[in-house]
Amino acid sequence: MPPKQSLTEGSIAPALLIFSLPILFGNILQSINGSVNAVWVGKYLGEAALAAVGNANVIMFLLFGVMFGFSMASTLMVAQCVGAKNIAEAKRVVGTSAVFFLGLSLAMSLLGFFLAQWLVGWLHIPPDAVPLALTYMRIIFLALPFMGGLFFLMAVLRGAGDSRTPFAYLLMAVVLDIALNPLLIFGWGPVPRFRIAGSAMATLIAQALSFIALVAHLYRTRHFLCIHRNELRLFRVDWPLVRLLVTKGTPMGLQFFVISSSMIALTSLVNRFGSQETAAFNAATQLWNYVQMPAMSIGAAVSSMAAQNVGAGKWDRVGRVATAGVMFNLLIGGSLIAIILLLNRHALGLFLPADSAALRISTHINGIVIWSYLFFGTSMILFAVVRATGAVMPPLIMLVISLWLIRVPFAYSMLDRWQADAVWWSFPLASGTVLLMAVAYYRYGGWRKVRLGVANLRAAPVPGV
Repeated sequence: MPPKQSLTEGSIAPALLIFSLPILFGNILQSINGSVNAVWVGKYLGEAALAAVGNANVIMFLLFGVMFGFSMASTLMVAQCVGAKNIAEAKRVVGTSAVFFLGLSLAMSLLGFFLAQWLVGWLHIPPDAVPLALTYMRIIFLALPFMGGLFFLMAVLRGAGDSRTPFAYLLMAVVLDIALNPLLIFGWGPVPRFRIAGSAMATLIAQALSFIALVAHLYRTRHFLCIHRNELRLFRVDWPLVRLLVTKGTPMGLQFFVISSSMIALTSLVNRFGSQETAAFNAATQLWNYVQMPAMSIGAAVSSMAAQNVGAGKWDRVGRVATAGVMFNLLIGGSLIAIILLLNRHALGLFLPADSAALRISTHINGIVIWSYLFFGTSMILFAVVRATGAVMPPLIMLVISLWLIRVPFAYSMLDRWQADAVWWSFPLASGTVLLMAVAYYRYGGWRKVRLGVANLRAAPVPGV
């Protein structure tokens, strides 16, 4: 059965907006989920518990960066195959990627569970938050295979031109997580009180049920990328595809590793100032998650749309996809930043007590940092376009320069003079730098000559397609 939606025909701006809205709403749901959980933890379990969850989430973001790279490589490979109308090769990509991704997520889950103690020490988590962080981390690591599986399936579906189905099952995961959090944190009736462990258990249950439900839905509706009983050989490792996954996925995963690890380095600096500064920082990051959502959502849509058009050979549309993506990001992201700055203290007050010193600190942090995400988001849109051809190394190099050669050294070098403000001002400095480099590479770089090549690996159809 052919895909129902093609991203290679029709008006670009309306199609991009329609395709990106479910992704945006999905990111909003995830951020609401994290924020609601932070309210339960911060308001009722205390600042140490919020600091524990915030530090654990930094580690999880780092691991999701690894999974992002390989899932995005799968997305681009599927999208180029679909654009080239080579569904047989798209199914080979899905089969090999699924096996590869399953092994990766299981390995990260086990390593994270057993290395949790070391990770806590590495982050210099405040002593009062250490036992809470260990408990939360270990349960979240057990949830990682289900989280990764759901993440992978959603990425493949978007590569095939479907952003609505991923949204529906992400909605299911979020609703379950929000409903289970207070139940498992505080207990009710026969359900015992698990406190911070309950918050992690809610995520584990919600992700597992949603992943299983999405797999069942795809086979029930006979999605054109499903691998059936007579095609089980597609789950064997196809080494040419694995080489593409590794060579293209690793640099994309490293991009998020660079982002995450630089944030970990800065979090470690913030932790030196105690639980109040850490709690203030974690509360501010809750709002930054919302600010990043337009760029993340539009970037995901731009990657899929640009990759399908690259596969179809429609290069005139690729440039128009980039223009539409940047304009939507500036409009939506800029409006969101303005609203948050207008309601700064009230918004941060959702996560911190009204009489807390952490609230005053968090308000100060937000005023310095939040507007810089508009610059960073625009660069992410441009990176999404150039990645669609397979040009994955230049964006990685630019991120390394801006974050590890500029942001982190600046924060460390100015720490004694500016105290925590050195960390906050490193954000706009790095964001402005990476934007300048992204614009220069998009205009003058050689990314248009790069080819991923997956759609042309084989032309032979898979029997039964």
